[in-house]
Amino acid sequence: MRTVTVTGTGTATVAPDSAVVRVAAVARGAGVAEAYDAMTAAAAAVVEVAGRHTEPRRIGSTGISVWPFHDHEGRRQGYEARHAYAIACADLAGAGEMLGELARAVGDGLAVDSVGLEVTEDHGAGAKAREAAFHDAREKAAALARMAGAGLGAVQSVAEGGAGDGPGPMPKLAMARDSGGTIEPGESTVTTTVTVVWELA
Repeated sequence: MRTVTVTGTGTATVAPDSAVVRVAAVARGAGVAEAYDAMTAAAAAVVEVAGRHTEPRRIGSTGISVWPFHDHEGRRQGYEARHAYAIACADLAGAGEMLGELARAVGDGLAVDSVGLEVTEDHGAGAKAREAAFHDAREKAAALARMAGAGLGAVQSVAEGGAGDGPGPMPKLAMARDSGGTIEPGESTVTTTVTVVWELA
């Protein structure tokens, strides 16, 4: 039995629906204790505000550090303390509001490291990508069969390859004082491959 084996690729787009916000409470002081105490106060404000927008289990510390800082001539000026957090928000509107509140509550002691957008519900994008991949494989197989002077018979096997998100969207963040911040989701791409074996008729 003659067969033809083809791999097809399919894509579909979906809007991210959640966010991971990475921020830090930062403070400086003449000594280690002074910097650390000031940072601790700012960190408490970060946790308090974040707790109003997400579950406590979604607020995680990612690092605490204290180090000396110097002027442009290399002379030590004091110490800087930093407590970094990763805060997962179930919706983008809540993440934007949280960032606005953090800016107002923590002020200059807040550092926003990044806002990562994620897809928790693909809303059928995976199925659409899979269907597109199969159609792509069938078109390729039909073209190869014609070149061989044959037609496509029955499908002998189907195997799905890797599926995953494509490059993530770059969030657009507007830290407006009156609006509390707005995050535009953009789109994320879901890509799937399928390998299909057809009998040549």
